[in-house]
Amino acid sequence: MNNTQLSAVAPKARSLSRAIPDAGSRVHQLAQVASRTPVAISYSGAQQNELLAALPRDALESLFEHLELVELPFGKELFDYGSTLDHAYFPTTAIVSLLYVMEDGATTEIAVVGHEGVVGASLLADERAMCAAVVQSAGYGYRLKTQCLRDAFNQGGTLPQLLMRYTNALFAQMAQNAVGGRHSSIEQKLCRWLLDRLDRSPSNELKVTQELISIMLGVRRESITAAAGKLQDEGLIHYRRGNITVLDRQGLEHYAGECYKVAKTEYDRLLVDVTRC
Repeated sequence: MNNTQLSAVAPKARSLSRAIPDAGSRVHQLAQVASRTPVAISYSGAQQNELLAALPRDALESLFEHLELVELPFGKELFDYGSTLDHAYFPTTAIVSLLYVMEDGATTEIAVVGHEGVVGASLLADERAMCAAVVQSAGYGYRLKTQCLRDAFNQGGTLPQLLMRYTNALFAQMAQNAVGGRHSSIEQKLCRWLLDRLDRSPSNELKVTQELISIMLGVRRESITAAAGKLQDEGLIHYRRGNITVLDRQGLEHYAGECYKVAKTEYDRLLVDVTRC
């Protein structure tokens, strides 16, 4: 993603930071402390990511010397389309958007990854990124050099099974985004977008602006304003500047319909499968 393309997304990071200065300041303070103090990787800490948590203890601990706990601030680009994938990221509290950016700067989100998955897992030498990855909700995650991930993958065991199952679930999400983008209403798209974040957030409150949602969904801001107003009138959400509170999750799921359920079913199946690994 070049500077011109990033200009469509970066201002949203600044506006969101202003909307939640206390949270941003706290994350910055923690990051300053972390930068001065080496962080020892703990078993319980690494288990905040569900893929890492599903590994047998000895397999997870064998990665400790290679894992690095990193801050993932809002708006940080982890990689761009066509770039070399040097690191894989296992989010714990951060949420990452996978984006496709057109030459004119138009941006569309093709998938979202949180504590359930991994971003930038490259299993082939010299593999290039097929999209851009940008942090959409600030937090933390574990970074691992791709060569270390390849080495662990080639050793066999549970890790290859987990990554292949996760790839299937991620593909299901991308497929539903493609189908939903063509056949779903603006309200359904918004419900799906909110539910995807809710699944990866610790509460029913989301710090996000309507402008950012419109960029991620590739629609006009006015359309998001109208759709959010309709959902609020129906008692499904409460919206105030920079903050959306989900009041009726079941109602949102019903409204989103198949656009959300198919991908959610695949992720639920993934969680069942990883417990068997």
